[in-house]
Amino acid sequence: MIFDRVCVTKGSRRILSEISLSLTEKRIGVIGENGSGKSTFLRLFNGLQKPTSGTIRAEGWGDDLRRHVGFVFQNPDNQIVYPMVEEDLAFGLKSRKLSKAEIQTRIDEVLETLSIAHLRARLTHQLSGGEKQMVALAGVLVTRPDLIVFDEPTTLLDLPNKLRFMDMLAALPQPAVMVSHDLELLMGFDRILHIEGGTVFADGTPSEVIPAYRDRCLARAKG
Repeated sequence: MIFDRVCVTKGSRRILSEISLSLTEKRIGVIGENGSGKSTFLRLFNGLQKPTSGTIRAEGWGDDLRRHVGFVFQNPDNQIVYPMVEEDLAFGLKSRKLSKAEIQTRIDEVLETLSIAHLRARLTHQLSGGEKQMVALAGVLVTRPDLIVFDEPTTLLDLPNKLRFMDMLAALPQPAVMVSHDLELLMGFDRILHIEGGTVFADGTPSEVIPAYRDRCLARAKG
């Protein structure tokens, strides 16, 4: 995916300024302090946020990014719609005019892939936070996106579910872009973008960018 001089302005405030990137790596992490613009940056990937100026493109995708990019929110309650797990997974497929057989096949496959087939008939409001996060991910995977973006996906997870999520992430065939304050989680990624003041302040490997970001935060905390 290519960002070419992308800016986002809200009112008189510029949230992102002149973002130009070519993103080809399989695992890309995005870090930065609260208010830096990183969440706005993430929402550009699937059209939840439109650029005020500049362009975003991916070869062969056309203009409808939402059909190609899956988005996993920080809070799974923001994307789980139906009261039963299986119904919720079917929801994202009905608009794609798939046959009932194809919808069922996709649901079966994603439940098996994530090892959550036992949740198929469960009521979503009765699920734990970790279970909800996996169901939210299943709702994205069932659409078979070309790219998945994650907005702070481990915030609500305890350690066992976080470790399970990390294993799942490593096994995903799709490329992924993730915003996270969990620097340890991002150490195994291919590339890290440090967003600060609405611009890409640093761009490189985890071993280059993360320690420098940590030192910068410590220096600011000490005044």
